[in-house]
Amino acid sequence: MNKKIALAAMVAAVVGTIALMAQAGPPTTPSAILKGAYSRIKTNFVKAAEKMPEDAYGFKPAEGIETFGQRVAHIANQMGTCSAINGARKPSSATGKTSKADLVAGLKESFDECDKSFDALTDANAMESVAAGRGQQPRINALYGIVVHANEVYGAMGVYMRAKGLVPPSSEGR
Repeated sequence: MNKKIALAAMVAAVVGTIALMAQAGPPTTPSAILKGAYSRIKTNFVKAAEKMPEDAYGFKPAEGIETFGQRVAHIANQMGTCSAINGARKPSSATGKTSKADLVAGLKESFDECDKSFDALTDANAMESVAAGRGQQPRINALYGIVVHANEVYGAMGVYMRAKGLVPPSSEGR
């Protein structure tokens, strides 16, 4: 009989948890909203970098602009900003690299460093001054800048992908 009671209690706990999660709705605090935006752009950027074929990493849609690989390396360079926010500026391992494998690895390493910055963000510390850019700025401002910049670069990279007949990850399934 105890097993039946334990099973019933477990089922009730799971159902209760699911009900609470359904009621929670979208994030409502500034830090939670920013963390959600970061998670989305990180996912899309990594998927785009992985989806583009190796031979297209040298592609650029017009003269005078960077190649797809250079755009990936550019975002991997956010390593400097995120590591500075985390306390010690580090260079990106993607600098000077051209192969897809090296650039994707550098991009992921950079996002791992940025994960630490975003994980540390709370509403309570959002206005604390951190090292970023050309000096000190509020933590939330520095992290918001990372999200905005990554979205700008990702949007441009959609053109590269479309020119190669690929659907950008954010448009898949539409």
